[in-house]
Amino acid sequence: MEFQKLIEERYSVRNFKQEHLPQEVIDAIIAAGHKAPTGCNYQPQRILVLNTDEDIQKLKGCTKCHFNAPAAMLVCHNKDESWVRRYDGALSSQVDAAIVATHMMLAAHDIGVGCCWVMHFDPAAMRETFRIPENIEPVALLVMGYRDYTGREPLRSISFLQSAKRNELTVREYDHTREELVDIIFDVSYKGNFDHYFTQVETMFSMVR
Repeated sequence: MEFQKLIEERYSVRNFKQEHLPQEVIDAIIAAGHKAPTGCNYQPQRILVLNTDEDIQKLKGCTKCHFNAPAAMLVCHNKDESWVRRYDGALSSQVDAAIVATHMMLAAHDIGVGCCWVMHFDPAAMRETFRIPENIEPVALLVMGYRDYTGREPLRSISFLQSAKRNELTVREYDHTREELVDIIFDVSYKGNFDHYFTQVETMFSMVR
């Protein structure tokens, strides 16, 4: 997929088919993460792949935001393998892991896998449940799977882009279901008046009914 199209059409998916991802798909997503830039190319990321019923059941004890996804990847960083800024001792590895997670999320969308970046999880529970060593710190949880379109009304729909200079929303047309459009709406970072915002949302919904 052309890059500009990819970053415009990607959205957080929260409805999934209940089927695990094939190994070749997992390998492709992880390979995209390995191509991400890291401080001095130390590659401190560590990726925990959760792709079995047992693993997902355990995951549900660590976060409420699992969205019943059939697969997930916990992106972590190894503090002991990080580039360190000598002026203040700051570690690059946490930022590295976030860049890796972004590559993986975009790669997933590119090959037709829905994904949602989750920060709402209990790190201590993750560590205990999956026996993560002390030098490995979780950064981001990517819950993923194939999108579930079952029983959804297809419609010509929209996503919203906030102007950097004005509190207004512009319309772009994409082919999403109504439920996916709700996901997109709640992904928008909007700092204006929320009553005004939702009035605009309702107006835009009426445009595509």
